[in-house]
Amino acid sequence: MSHETERERLLALLRAHSFARKKVILASGRESDFFIDCKQTVLLAEGHALVGSLMLEAARSFEAPVAVCGVELGGCPLASAVALVSFQRGAPLDAVYVRKAAKDHGSQRLTEGDAHLPRGSRVVVLEDVVTTGGSTLKAIDKLSEVGLDVIGVVALVDRLEGGREAIEARVPVRTVFSRTDFIPG
Repeated sequence: MSHETERERLLALLRAHSFARKKVILASGRESDFFIDCKQTVLLAEGHALVGSLMLEAARSFEAPVAVCGVELGGCPLASAVALVSFQRGAPLDAVYVRKAAKDHGSQRLTEGDAHLPRGSRVVVLEDVVTTGGSTLKAIDKLSEVGLDVIGVVALVDRLEGGREAIEARVPVRTVFSRTDFIPG
């Protein structure tokens, strides 16, 4: 399947399973008249494969990443999908998960999947939806604290509400879709 065909099919799935015109309060605390719950699409078998392919291509646009990092919770299946597809294509990128807060039991880790990575490893953060960029910037800080070098961010959907610009003050951003793919104009 071509890149453009994959992109069109994933957008159709997102529109059918993840997008709704309704009043919601977002994680940022802002009110919105539309909602995009990417997990509903990403967790479909087809959606998982398409996300893995498209986000891998975007992650590879950054120079020499060794891993992709999913931000808890929406970014975790993105990282797993990209890691799987990268392995199937013979150029593996490992998956790392970054928590919003360290576990209060067991290993008490802030990250998972990075224990084997040397300090300074080049990683790309994956996000499902970017609004203000706040959670992404916090994740970048946490990954830096554990010694990883965040070289970029790939977002599945940019709501076009300033988040991309906030993140780009720190690292480059690539997006697969934006608000205009769901609400033209």
